[in-house]
Amino acid sequence: MESSNLYRSSRAEVTLDAHDPFRDALALARPQTVAPVPLRAAAPWGAQFSPFPHIKLGVVVEGECWLCVDGLEPIFLNTGDFYLLGNPPPYGLGSSIEAARDSSGPPQEKTEVSEGAVTYTCSVDFEFRDSDSSTLFSSLPPAVVVKADDADGTLLWNIATILVHEMETQKAGRSLVLEHLAQILLVHMLRSHAGSSHEPLGWLASVADDGIGAALRAVHADPRHRWTLEELAGIAMMSRSAFAVNFRSRVGRPPLDYLIEWRMQLARAALRREDSLTAIAEAIGYQSESAFSTAFRRVAGMSPREFRAALHARPKR
Repeated sequence: MESSNLYRSSRAEVTLDAHDPFRDALALARPQTVAPVPLRAAAPWGAQFSPFPHIKLGVVVEGECWLCVDGLEPIFLNTGDFYLLGNPPPYGLGSSIEAARDSSGPPQEKTEVSEGAVTYTCSVDFEFRDSDSSTLFSSLPPAVVVKADDADGTLLWNIATILVHEMETQKAGRSLVLEHLAQILLVHMLRSHAGSSHEPLGWLASVADDGIGAALRAVHADPRHRWTLEELAGIAMMSRSAFAVNFRSRVGRPPLDYLIEWRMQLARAALRREDSLTAIAEAIGYQSESAFSTAFRRVAGMSPREFRAALHARPKR
């Protein structure tokens, strides 16, 4: 093997660097950005928020506050600190722990304050309308925090500064700029989490790994290939047993289970596009429509036709 990033077989050469599983997973997750929400208040203040079944990302633009998420220790945030909450339970922000945990309502917008210190935060919601975000976000902890003095803090702050500027203006194309900046901010937050040495390992960190990441890139580069454990272990430059153990501990499931689940995520996307079942089966490595339907039912709990019918039955949003 000339390079660990090139897998050679009798069928073809697959250039693994050409595929990015992170990009693939984010594209299938299809995050919908909700307009950024500013919050400016003077101490003492507190605001509580309901559970949110998606992703919430926030930054302290000015001042300081406490972030209190049910089930976690309170987190102190200062100017330039970022937080990302995955499927958060009830949580609160406030000038003190008590205020963040117990508030009679959201603070009023203030532009001139003569009382306590002013805090200015900005948060963005990301909604995932379908179920295909599981690969990307299954390994996220309840709260990811990037402090202003962390390695990625300056880059995130530069992006957030432009986002806040756009939020405070009413120029042409404002909504488009806000949407793209929010998406970029989300990607960099996820990158920061993946590269953080003090966070638990998971799918996000595994993508960049020399061994496990190479196997993941191979699967994403050619999901229709009938991958074997031996082939993937060879790409990762590990023995079969070591690869199987490492892959499961890092990604959270056995390698071939991951392959099947990724194929089914691709299938769900194709079903939404109204692709034919025969074309979908061929594209993801099944020799017949019936074999594909059996595998899909085993993973999704319904047949491809039932899945498509359920999509058509949903109310339009």
